[in-house]
Amino acid sequence: MVEPNRVKVAIASEFLNAFSNIPKKQQGKVLEFITKFRSNPLAPGINYEKIITFKDQSLRSVRIDQTYRGIVKKPETGNVFLLLWVDHHDKAYKWAENKKCTINPETGSLQIYEVADALLPLAVSPLPEQVSQKTKKTLFEGVSDKLLMKLGIPEDLLPIVHSICTEEQLDEAAKHLPDEANEALIALAAGYTIDEVFTEVGKTKSEDSGIDTDDYDKALENPDTKRRFFVVDDDLVLQEILDAPLEKWRVFLHPSQRNLVEREWNGPVRVLGGAGTGKTVVAIHRAKWLAENVFTQEGERILLTTFTRNLAADIKENLGKICSDKILKRIEVVNLDRWVAYFLKKHDYNYEIDYGKRSRPLWEKALTLAPEETGLDDRFYREEWERIIQPHRVETFSDYQKISRIGRGVRLNRKERKLIWPVFEEYRLLMNEHGLREAVDAIRDARDLLKDKGDILPYTSIIVDEAQDMSGQAFELIRQILSGGPRKNDIFIVGDAHQRIYLHKVVLSRCGVNITGRGKRLKINYRTTEENRKWAVNLLEGLSFDDLDGGADDQKGYKSLVHGLVPTVKNFVSFEQEIEFINTYLEQIATLGGVMSEVCLVARTHDLLKQYEGALKAKGKETFFIRRSEAEDRNVSGVRLATMHRVKGLEFDRVIIAGVNSGIVPFEGHWEASSDQVVRRENETHERALLYVAATRAKREVLVSSFGKASKFLEELKTSE
Repeated sequence: MVEPNRVKVAIASEFLNAFSNIPKKQQGKVLEFITKFRSNPLAPGINYEKIITFKDQSLRSVRIDQTYRGIVKKPETGNVFLLLWVDHHDKAYKWAENKKCTINPETGSLQIYEVADALLPLAVSPLPEQVSQKTKKTLFEGVSDKLLMKLGIPEDLLPIVHSICTEEQLDEAAKHLPDEANEALIALAAGYTIDEVFTEVGKTKSEDSGIDTDDYDKALENPDTKRRFFVVDDDLVLQEILDAPLEKWRVFLHPSQRNLVEREWNGPVRVLGGAGTGKTVVAIHRAKWLAENVFTQEGERILLTTFTRNLAADIKENLGKICSDKILKRIEVVNLDRWVAYFLKKHDYNYEIDYGKRSRPLWEKALTLAPEETGLDDRFYREEWERIIQPHRVETFSDYQKISRIGRGVRLNRKERKLIWPVFEEYRLLMNEHGLREAVDAIRDARDLLKDKGDILPYTSIIVDEAQDMSGQAFELIRQILSGGPRKNDIFIVGDAHQRIYLHKVVLSRCGVNITGRGKRLKINYRTTEENRKWAVNLLEGLSFDDLDGGADDQKGYKSLVHGLVPTVKNFVSFEQEIEFINTYLEQIATLGGVMSEVCLVARTHDLLKQYEGALKAKGKETFFIRRSEAEDRNVSGVRLATMHRVKGLEFDRVIIAGVNSGIVPFEGHWEASSDQVVRRENETHERALLYVAATRAKREVLVSSFGKASKFLEELKTSE
């Protein structure tokens, strides 16, 4: 007899998907049922029904009300009960009919999958005409059943796996496989060796697994199980999860993510990963784990920082969804520029930190000293200031004549350097006279204060999100904030140079941040479809990207496990025609029951976005403008509007990237004017990254539109197809 107070109830990730799709009225009844079920799953009011057509005879139907049913796994022995699905009576039965929920005898993970006889059409699906049936070679030929099972393939599905000959067949089979099996097969098909695949997925080839396939309690502790099952042990947590069932990042972590989060590291860690691989999720959970398990004293604090104010606001809001008030008090979330401003103000700083508004006329005045004989345009001077003078703290002509300018596309001899130096000298004098500092100067001043005053700050660990947009000076400051030098769990960095949308490039080792042996990668895209991912990645074809530490980074193995529609690309004669199409698209979404707050229209510039806002409002559409320094509130209704810079860090069901016109994407005012070919290439790379970032915000559909002449980026993609 099961003792109610010893019962363990776990909810499957798929259950939350199903729950989100049922009407609100029934959702309340489901919550009532779960609460009663958790109290005593064998109470008389729980009406278990055994369905003889189910392939897995341990699955039961339970009554939610007259219309809705839940699907539960009720093992023969033990105290573990699993909530797998909830739906309309007939649909729930149809979902469960061919499903099995078992413990893999080689990995020990609890898996949900469709049984082989339901998938027989896959095994005999036609091959392409150029592949002979007699000479066909399967993708996984020579890989033993034992090894495949150790990689997570359920025994029932081995015949299907052995029948796969093409990547198209693998994509079709992947829809029915457990995620860990899917990831392993994708890696094998991509050319990884068996040993490399085991390393990639974090599994072992050891022979004696000793797995008890009836021990569901132990199976729930398996890392692969935790990516799809969550043990409910608190009514308040349950309520919060069901209030936002699709925010599954709160409780479900991939084993590769969990391995990064729940671990003591002996020094700084750098985590790379393409868009949608969950880097920010890892950063947020890392902060929570450290505060709960490592730095637990009242005076110990964790600093979680990023590049922009809006990203910091989004992170702070999401951190509040998974942390108690007590834990939140030990985690400070702030973008680095604001942290610097607070720190300097506390020390009676006498300068105003300016981001261009007051310093711009001073720069224009300094440019009047530019000599005509060099033939250098105004843009060159700004680039020289941002890329050479400021990063290297060049303060005198003596410094300038010695500094290396490798990487600049315009050569300067000593005479030319002397001729142009007065421009930079004058600008610095004018800034001092007006009591102004640029952000990079403020970072240096903060470092000098830390050094001179010997401040002992309360931080025991710093977590950096969107590291690719941080400068070298920023990382030098981060290293210095943690006084006493490198130590365990001190710095945790996540980033991706493919998403660099600001003009910063860093080599961590040169900033005192040694990640040797602690450089990690995430490869699975959890956000968007494979079709959207491929389209976005093609925008970056032929470009090179760094690994934030002087090496190169690629996207080998970067893959999405979910399939959907290929992005739609439309070009219109006029802005009015484009708006008409977008309006019709939004009305179709609404007709299908879509929620407008899950649709975001993205444009390159703020001014262009305001045009779309006005046009949509004129069509009677409710809109919500996502501001630069505020967290996005999904509870407010309306189509979301965001610039390409602001949309970073967010995700939506559907994304409309509008106004992708020639002269706008890439934005000519931002990069065409440069006379330096190196700078032009770098700026175009950043413009492509902006479009890449926008496209990868969508979980389901991407619509790309333009009016007049389309962007050359879109034309290049069309040509390559």
